[in-house]
Amino acid sequence: MKTRLSNVTKAYLEAFERILDNMICNMNGADLKNSISHNFIVQMLPHHRAAIQMCENLLQYTTNIELQDICCNIIEEQTRSIANMERVLPSCSRCRNCNADLCSYQCRIDGIKQNMFNCMGNAPATNRINIDFLREMIPHHRGAVEMCETTLQYDICNGLVPILEAIITSQKRGICQMEQLLRELENCCEG
Repeated sequence: MKTRLSNVTKAYLEAFERILDNMICNMNGADLKNSISHNFIVQMLPHHRAAIQMCENLLQYTTNIELQDICCNIIEEQTRSIANMERVLPSCSRCRNCNADLCSYQCRIDGIKQNMFNCMGNAPATNRINIDFLREMIPHHRGAVEMCETTLQYDICNGLVPILEAIITSQKRGICQMEQLLRELENCCEG
């Protein structure tokens, strides 16, 4: 039997679906060039913007203090990362890659993106918005980590390397925090 969703849950989920659709459209429609560094940035910018919007959406509804803190940290880290990527984009766009590397890279990134989109879009919808958010954001973070780790395997702009390393560190830490909170919420009545 399908769960009857509250009006609050419906409003949360409608906003989440718009954010997800917009992220998918912007990541898949990014203006790719013959530079892996450029291509990573233009695909990751909408990814980061979506994380900020997802957190802002949840903050309208949640009363869970730990989740509020997680969302505020995500907003702060992703905002800083966006500024860093926009700063290095002009110089990173000049770093060129051969066609074989470009094709190999984009094929791998497309697989990561598709898996992330599927996991986020297929997260169960319940009246426990905090749990719903965690089930949506954890694969979002995993996708960023996988995209960064993949990009580091190619010849990229030196200025991009510390940004990728910072994303990996912060998002892995965030995944651990969110997985622990998800386990706690799934084992109690609150959610």
